[in-house]
Amino acid sequence: MKFIENIKNVWKIEELRNRIILTLGLLLVYRFGAQVTLPGIDASKLGGFAQNFDGGLGGLLNAFTGGAFANASVFALGIMPYISASIVVQLMQIAVPYLQKLQKEGESGRKKINQITRWLTIGICLIQAPSYLLGLEALGVPPDAFILGKPVWFMVTSTLILVTGTIFAMWLGEKITDKGIGNGISILIMVGIIATLPQSFVQEFVSRVVESNGGMIMILIELVVWFVIILACVMLVLAVRKIPVQYARRTASGEYERNIFGARQFIPLKLNASGVMPIIFAQAIMFVPSAVASMSDSEWATSVQATYSDIFGLWYNVTFAILIIVFTYFYTAITVPTNKMADDLKRSGGFIPGIKPGTDTAELLDRIMSQITLPGSIFLAFLAIFPAIVVKFMGLQQGWALFYGGTSLLIMVGVAIDTMQQINSYLLNRHYDGLMKSGKNRKAVA
Repeated sequence: MKFIENIKNVWKIEELRNRIILTLGLLLVYRFGAQVTLPGIDASKLGGFAQNFDGGLGGLLNAFTGGAFANASVFALGIMPYISASIVVQLMQIAVPYLQKLQKEGESGRKKINQITRWLTIGICLIQAPSYLLGLEALGVPPDAFILGKPVWFMVTSTLILVTGTIFAMWLGEKITDKGIGNGISILIMVGIIATLPQSFVQEFVSRVVESNGGMIMILIELVVWFVIILACVMLVLAVRKIPVQYARRTASGEYERNIFGARQFIPLKLNASGVMPIIFAQAIMFVPSAVASMSDSEWATSVQATYSDIFGLWYNVTFAILIIVFTYFYTAITVPTNKMADDLKRSGGFIPGIKPGTDTAELLDRIMSQITLPGSIFLAFLAIFPAIVVKFMGLQQGWALFYGGTSLLIMVGVAIDTMQQINSYLLNRHYDGLMKSGKNRKAVA
């Protein structure tokens, strides 16, 4: 079989094999840490607490940490504080001149920005860790689960452990990126999500088959729908609009001969250039109405809190979808520098046929990005709210429904494609067929 042959080819490349083994070893360490409960907490009494995270917002948080959140683990905060810090720093680069200057300094500037992100991660952890510990009982942990109660020393040491756990997880992710295969931070999130997938499917299977709530037919229908949504996510990640570019030959006088062209190339503009970031931004905003409403005891505030605490509710998802569309345009505008693309194209002697280099090219690229971002943002919003649709019309368990779109599935698909592309480049460099290319194998070159 072609797949088995490709796996053998991967294993023949020593550097690639070592990178994969290292990646799997570091992931094993991360998954082991997710099962280690904080000192001073009786793990045997967390069963009821874990059941609170089968679905809903808690299920989403638990999925990103691979179950560590519900296990009161040393990795309970997961890698999300680092993601939050990265988003904040990225947004600050628009408004803070110092960060803008660092961004233009190349590799040295990126190192300083990474260091700022790490320190900000620690700051976020120092806020989130005590909040998590103080909220454990409110989330369902019985008081007798705390073996020696919650004295000051417990809060201090547990906070240090949680902060250290996040920093260690961040270090694991960076090591995977440098020495392993794929983007380490993204892979840690993906592994955490996949870790909760089997349990969610078993719960759905028991509900449908054992409890005679639709039987095997419904399970098969759900799996078909699931694979269709995965294909839709793949299309969203890979879809691009190609803009043809031609290059003129430069003469001795420094001018370009417009009637003599090199090979035609393309500028690939992605249908979804912002990835899952709009969903992450929108989810952060969706916490606000419920949090603000909880400060009041009025009937209206109670109604708002109930509405925006139900992630499968109608108004929650309508608001969620609108925010995703808005943030998609916003994030695309700050991450796709059409003016810089036009300037780089002009300096290299390239131009879009029929379009004047410079300002006209930048305006064209900006107009095309606006046109393709609209369907991309609507498609992204649809995928984000699809779990609520399947819960409403197919009656899925909420934990299983979270894998029918939204951040979870898009991250899984995006990371899988990115990792396959990296493996693919190793294979092609050694004159093997790639994982994403058909054809005959060629003899490996040492």
